[in-house]
Amino acid sequence: MKIKKSTLHVRVADALREMIMTGELREGDKVNETELCAAMEISKTPLREALRVLCVEGLISLIPNRGAFVTKPTIDEITEMFDVMAVLEGMCAKKAAEKMTEADFLRIEFFHEALEKAYGARDQKTYIRVNNQYHSFVQELAENRTINAIIEGLRKKILLHRFQSLNLAGRFDESISEHRELLEAFRRRDAKKAEEIMKIHLQHQSAALKTLAKSAAGRSKGGL
Repeated sequence: MKIKKSTLHVRVADALREMIMTGELREGDKVNETELCAAMEISKTPLREALRVLCVEGLISLIPNRGAFVTKPTIDEITEMFDVMAVLEGMCAKKAAEKMTEADFLRIEFFHEALEKAYGARDQKTYIRVNNQYHSFVQELAENRTINAIIEGLRKKILLHRFQSLNLAGRFDESISEHRELLEAFRRRDAKKAEEIMKIHLQHQSAALKTLAKSAAGRSKGGL
């Protein structure tokens, strides 16, 4: 895939995030700079700038004399991120429901319809991309600068794990069901219910990741 030169390192960083999200670059993998530069048709300078950006975000570890590696957080660290996001996104959903205009709700409906379409096609990649836009819009409606500042640092990290959580059998179905409930809460402007459902939504994602991690660990031990 050829990357355009405008804001090159930013675009490269976006491409790397997506590769990590979809599993093309896996946790613990060493980043092969030569192969990536050839695939993207870029020099090593913008790639290394992008890697430094992702290092600041906590997605990449830069180890002197060894290179760049995809960060491998522990399940406890992932759980902590989701615990914090559940509280913060729950607060955003509550505030959004309280402040939501009819035009805002129509925008929410637009995102929900896109989620339904991606779900029907079993298109996890599009589902997560739209889901991120949905959650960002709810955050925007909350109009809380303090929450925004805190969430911004976690959103890109948690996006990667949201994608992975859909790999658990039944989680994709559960996720769209939760979004349907959330849509109804927003339709009724039920702030308390919106907060509750949003928290549950994040907690279920975290639980799915724990189950997947335990399953992977069990397979690893079984192969020894």
